[in-house]
Amino acid sequence: MNLYFSAFFSLFILSLFMFFMFLLFLKMDYILFLDWDVIHLNSSSLSLSLLLDWMSNLFMSCVFMISSMVILYSKDYMNEYKYNYRFLILILLFIMSMMFLIVSPNMISILLGWDGLGLVSYCLVVYFGNYKSYNAGMLTILINRLGDVSILMSLYYMFNFGDWLYIFYMYYWEDWMFYFLIMIIIASFTKSAQIPFSSWLPAAMAAPTPVSSLVHSSTLVTAGVYLMVRFNNLLLNFNTSLFLYISLLTMFMSGLGANFEFDLKKIIALSTLSQLGMMMVILLVGNSPMSFFHLLCHAFFKALLFLCAGMIIHSMSDSQDIRHMGNLINQMPMTCSCFCISSLSLCGTPFLSGFYSKDLILEYSSMYYMNMFIYLLLFISVGLTVSYSVRLIYYCVGNYNGLFIYQSCVETKNMLLSLFIMTFMSIFGGSLMSWLIFSSPILIMLSLLSKLSPLIFVFLGVYLGYELSFSYWFYSFKGKMLDFLYNYMSSMWFLPYFSVIFISTFMYWSKFYWNFNDFSWGEYIMSHFIPRINYTLSLKMFMVDSRNLKIYMLLFFMMILMLILI
Repeated sequence: MNLYFSAFFSLFILSLFMFFMFLLFLKMDYILFLDWDVIHLNSSSLSLSLLLDWMSNLFMSCVFMISSMVILYSKDYMNEYKYNYRFLILILLFIMSMMFLIVSPNMISILLGWDGLGLVSYCLVVYFGNYKSYNAGMLTILINRLGDVSILMSLYYMFNFGDWLYIFYMYYWEDWMFYFLIMIIIASFTKSAQIPFSSWLPAAMAAPTPVSSLVHSSTLVTAGVYLMVRFNNLLLNFNTSLFLYISLLTMFMSGLGANFEFDLKKIIALSTLSQLGMMMVILLVGNSPMSFFHLLCHAFFKALLFLCAGMIIHSMSDSQDIRHMGNLINQMPMTCSCFCISSLSLCGTPFLSGFYSKDLILEYSSMYYMNMFIYLLLFISVGLTVSYSVRLIYYCVGNYNGLFIYQSCVETKNMLLSLFIMTFMSIFGGSLMSWLIFSSPILIMLSLLSKLSPLIFVFLGVYLGYELSFSYWFYSFKGKMLDFLYNYMSSMWFLPYFSVIFISTFMYWSKFYWNFNDFSWGEYIMSHFIPRINYTLSLKMFMVDSRNLKIYMLLFFMMILMLILI
C-alpha cells in the first residue's frame, strides 16, 4: 500500500506546484509555448507541443488535486480486492492521458490523450469482470470511438495547411473550417455524452466508485467541454443554435430522468450529464470563461458526491437502490454531512461553490438574446436538479425507513481526510476561483423578477422533490399510456435502446463486410461454390440410396418423360 501513498503524495505536491504556476502565469499574463520537431515529411512536420497558460495550469492543478484524493480514498476502498495495484496503474494512466489532452495545442498529441482516455476508461469499466460490466464497457468504447473518428477527420482537414497546431488557426476562417468545426463539435458531444450519445454515461457506472468520481468530475466527460473551450474563437464565427438546442435538451432530459431513477450512482451520473449540458449551453452562447469556471466548480462537489456515495454503498452491503437506504445520518454522520454539502452545492445554494458559477450562468443567459422556450427550459432544468437532489437526501439521509439493515462501514482516516479536503473545496473553491479568474467583479443588472427567478425555481424544486418523494407518486402510473410515459421519461427517452440497436446492427453489417471483403469475393463465391454443389449432390444421392419406392417411381416417370420428349 506504500505505492498508494507515494502516488497520493506526488500528485498532491504536483497540484500545489501547478496552482502556484497558475498564480504566476495569471499575474504576469504569461504563456509558455514549447515545440519539439520529431520528424519532417515533405511540407508538414510531426511535432510534440506544449501550451502552458493560466487555464491549462489551473485545470491540471484541479485534476491532480482530485486524483490525489481519489487515490487516497481508494487505498482503503479497494483494499479487499485482489488486483488493487492494477487499479492504481490504470488510474495513473488515466491521469496521464488527461494531461496529454490539457497541455497540447497539437491535434496529434490531443488524439493520443483522447484515445488514451477512451481505452483506459474501457479497462476501468470492465474492471469487475461480470457481464454487466462487459456490456457497459462495450457501449462506452464504441460510442467514444465515434469521437475518435471525428478527431481523425479533423486531422485530415488540418493537413490542408500543412500543420496540426490548432493554435495557428484560431483567428483564421476558410470555407472548409466549417466542416472542421463540425468534426470538433461531434467529438466533444460524444465525450461529454450529449444527445444522441448520452446512453454510455449511466452505463459507465459499472466501474468502481473511485473511478466514477474521477471520470465524472474532472477527466473523461469534461474533455469535450475543455476542447470546445480551446476552440472557442472559431465557434464565434459559426451559428451554433442547433447545438445549443441539443445541449439544452440534454440538460432537461437528464434532470427529468434522474427524478425517476432509483439507482444512487445513476442519479449522480445523470446530474453530471445535466451539468455538462449547462456548460455546453453557456459555451455555445459565447462565454467560454464562464463555462470553464463552472467546470472547475462542478469538479470539486461532484467528486465529493461520488466519494460519499461509495461509502454509503459499502455500508448498505453493496446495494445501490436508494429505496433500501434511510436514516444514515445516525450511522454515518461525517459522510452524510459531506454528502449534504455537496448536494446543496450542486443545487446552487448561496455561497457554496456551485452558486458562484450557476447563478452567474443563469443571469448571463437572462441577458442573452434567446427565445422564451430556451429561457424557460433552462430554468426548469435547474429546478429539476434541485428536485432530484432533495429526493436523494430524503431517501438516503432523512427519515425514510429503508428495507436493508445498515452494516458496519468504518469511516477510516484516509477516507475522511479525502472527504474533508474535497468538502473544503466544495465550500470555498467557487469564491476563490471567481476572484482569481475574473479580473473585475461581474455585475449584471436585471429586473427584480429576472434576478429572483433562479431562487424561485430552486425553491420550487425543493418543494417538488420533497412532495414527490413523500407521496410515492411513481406507483400512480396505471394504464398503458401512463406506463409508456413513465418508461419513456425514466429511460432517458429510450436512448439506450436506440444505441444498442444501432451498435448491434452496425456490428452485424461490419461482420458481413469482413466476411465478404477479407475472405475476398473469389474465395467467398467461387471457392465455396464447388464444395457446396458437391454437398448438395451428395445429399440427393443419399436420398436415392435410401431405396424409397416413391423416389424410384419419380425417377422412372422422369425417364419416360425424357424419352417421349426426345
